[in-house]
Formats: sequence, structure tokens, C-alpha cells
Amino acid sequence: MKGRVTKVRAAGPDHQVVRVEGGTGAYRRQPCGGCPWRVDQTGQFPAEAFGHSANTAYDMAQETFACHESGAEHPATCAGFLLRGADHNLSVRRRLAAGRIDLDRVHDGGHELHEDYRAMAVANGLDPDDPRLGPCR
Repeated sequence: MKGRVTKVRAAGPDHQVVRVEGGTGAYRRQPCGGCPWRVDQTGQFPAEAFGHSANTAYDMAQETFACHESGAEHPATCAGFLLRGADHNLSVRRRLAAGRIDLDRVHDGGHELHEDYRAMAVANGLDPDDPRLGPCR
């Protein structure tokens, strides 16, 4: 099943955050080359992109942080998110319980990752007092 774009928000002159529904439930096994969870990729995306996606790290969140390199037609959950930002995400917890995600197969690929969503967002320029970061776990 292909993903379906249900919302698009501008995050800067050359960036946007896209909400995709559907897909196969795929997930990345390691962070991709441009993964924003990788410390060495800090600054590659505008701060507003992290504000738009902060809700994926809220307690009981049902939206997940997708790999931007997977694209909207074949969405996949981001490996960095699974390793550092998904502990409190209800959608991920359900998939783990059902055996649809195997965290033993997900690794950092030898890259240093941001500690959590808040750390990643702030490192990328989002104001630490931005109210969208308040509920992040």
C-alpha cells in the first residue's frame, strides 16, 4: 500500500514537513545519510521543521517521525527516531508489541545520534522555550 499525503506545512524556503498516512509499516534499520537524528547532520534542516514534527515525541503520540529519504509514496519510520525518540509513541509501542518492529535489527550505523527529540530540535535552532517542545518526552 502506498502512502497518501494528508498535510503539507512549509518549514523554510526550500523545506516542508509532510504528513503521510498509510504505507506498509516499513522502518529503517539504520539512519540514512541525511538523517536529522545524526549529530553530524545538524543544521541541514530549518528549525521550523523540528517544531512541526515535535508532536511525534509526545507521550501517547500516534504520528511517527518518518525517514525523509523514503519519500511519501513508500514511507518508512526513521531509525534515529526509533532509537532516540519513540519510547513514548503509542503507534510505535503498538507495532513493537505486535512484532511489526524488531528493535534488535535497528542500529545507529556507527553515527552519534542526538540524545532525544528536544536535544535534536534545539541543536537545529528551535528555541528551547518553544511550547511545541514542552510535551516532548
